[in-house]
Amino acid sequence: MSEAIAKQTASAPAPLVSLTDDETLFRDTVRQFADESVRPHVKEMDEKGVFEPKLIEQFFQLGLMGIEVPEQYGGGGGTFFEAILAVEELSRVDPSAGVIVDVQNTLVNNALLRWGTEEQKERYLPRMCTDTVGAYALSEAGSGSDAFALQTKAELKGDEYVLNGQKLWITNAKEAGVFILLATVDPAAGYKGITAFIVEKTFPGFTVGKKEDKLGIRASSTCELILDDCRVPKNNVLGEVGKGYKIAIETLNEGRIGIGAQMLGLARGAWEFAVNYAQERKQFGRAIAEFQGIQFQIAQMATEIEAARMLLYNCARMKDAGMNFLKEAAMTKLYTSQVAERVASLCVEIYGGYGFTKDYPVEKFFRDSKIGKIYEGTSNMQLQTIAKLVMGK
Repeated sequence: MSEAIAKQTASAPAPLVSLTDDETLFRDTVRQFADESVRPHVKEMDEKGVFEPKLIEQFFQLGLMGIEVPEQYGGGGGTFFEAILAVEELSRVDPSAGVIVDVQNTLVNNALLRWGTEEQKERYLPRMCTDTVGAYALSEAGSGSDAFALQTKAELKGDEYVLNGQKLWITNAKEAGVFILLATVDPAAGYKGITAFIVEKTFPGFTVGKKEDKLGIRASSTCELILDDCRVPKNNVLGEVGKGYKIAIETLNEGRIGIGAQMLGLARGAWEFAVNYAQERKQFGRAIAEFQGIQFQIAQMATEIEAARMLLYNCARMKDAGMNFLKEAAMTKLYTSQVAERVASLCVEIYGGYGFTKDYPVEKFFRDSKIGKIYEGTSNMQLQTIAKLVMGK
């Protein structure tokens, strides 16, 4: 065992779910970009809490912001699985980078592709592929796990809807130019009044407010949105009036797979650093990787990472195949977030005192991991979904 670890160069376990040649090339291209272009900025971005704008420009240039968008709209014409691979590889280096690409592809672009009219697709998808970051605005102060206790109201006045309210915890808000935003046209109708709107940052009455000072994924912007008589054209309703509940639920199911990819990439990144460190760090005259206690920890982490990968890849393949993946998406988000937190925590311990300092990268992975159990549906909500589906209740 010790000889095997000593010879190992830290890399993630080889996936058992086979990739096509094109998928392998795509994955390797993103991995190289992440290592060469993103990694040099990670520490500074985390410290400043600001994402490097030039990297976002490169995301667009590489086609990472419109992976599934058909070529007729300027996208890559790729698959959901490829989007998941991109999020994983970016998150292996910086989960903040991964979540920017994740929200763009799995939430915003997917919502436009599935629910947008042809006119909306022609108007917005080329922008999403070339220069416009997207964000998804659902959460409010009083609607967390009870996501549809919305207070933001939309009132039809002539050819426009007038929106009033406040959104919180909106990822990508600082950089975004287009928002998929949920509001209610009839509070008395409950979830049947919820409607999705395509809101542009430049619309009158729309303001991006406070940027949160967060524990982890600090370079990823998380801001409040303020709608003060925000005027949205009537033809910017996404889907149908009163169908926002269905749009939000089905879009978030896909988004949870993206968070799974972010958490898997995070676990891989932390694990790789820990394996390398264990081979370099010497105590009692030999590398700590030669001690059975460390070997077992590395093996346990590798096993959990591989199990998370299988769950994630299977779920992404199911989505591309048009299968029902509700249960698998909930399981994927639940398990990958658990693995990410456990692996990142254990990697800090392998580093010892060094792992508790900001001079070494595992401390950041540990901070970043916590969000996986919270956003796009808490772990308890995933457990509730899984329980209902497996018990038939």
